[in-house]
Amino acid sequence: MIRQRCAIYTRKSTEEGLDQSFNSLDAQREACAAYVLSQKHEGWAELSDRYDDGGFSGGSMERPALALRRC
Repeated sequence: MIRQRCAIYTRKSTEEGLDQSFNSLDAQREACAAYVLSQKHEGWAELSDRYDDGGFSGGSMERPALALRRC
């Protein structure tokens, strides 16, 4: 079986609500983590590093967490 390491990247365009104890970045991460876990039989495994861009527009590639994974 080929092992696949999966990075989860989350983004929200505005900073509104990011100070809450559970925010939309957390909800996105939970949904993605659940999907990665559902593919465990295919060798998928979630990376522990967090790649979150709260308050950054998707219209720009200039996002700090996104830049961390560029090859």
